[in-house]
Amino acid sequence: MTKHNFTSSDIAKLNDLLRTTMISNKCNKVILTPTVSESEDREKIISTVRNFNSFCEDNDPYEEHDCSVFEVNEKKYIWKIDYLDHNFLYGLAPYEELVCRQLTIMHSSEY
Repeated sequence: MTKHNFTSSDIAKLNDLLRTTMISNKCNKVILTPTVSESEDREKIISTVRNFNSFCEDNDPYEEHDCSVFEVNEKKYIWKIDYLDHNFLYGLAPYEELVCRQLTIMHSSEY
C-alpha cells in the first residue's frame, strides 16, 4: 500500500464526514450492534454520535476524531472508526492510499 502525506487534520475531516453523515458506500460502512439497533434510544444514540464534538486530548490524543465514549440515559456507548481494506477484512493505517472506514456504534459492554 502507498502511504499518503495525510495529516491528522485530514484524517479527522474524513472521519468526521463519515460520522456526521453516516453514509455507507463501497468504502465507508456504518455498523450498529444489535444492542444499539434494538435500543429504544436508537435515534438518540445515533444523533449523539452525529453531533459529537467534544474532542480533547483525553479522548482524541492523535487528533483523528476516531473514537469516543458517551452516555445516553445513563448507559455508556462507544463509537469508533476502524481503517480497513476494500473488503473490510484487514486493518490498515489511516494514511494508506486505499483505506476504507468502518464506523461502529456499540454499547460499552460489547467492546
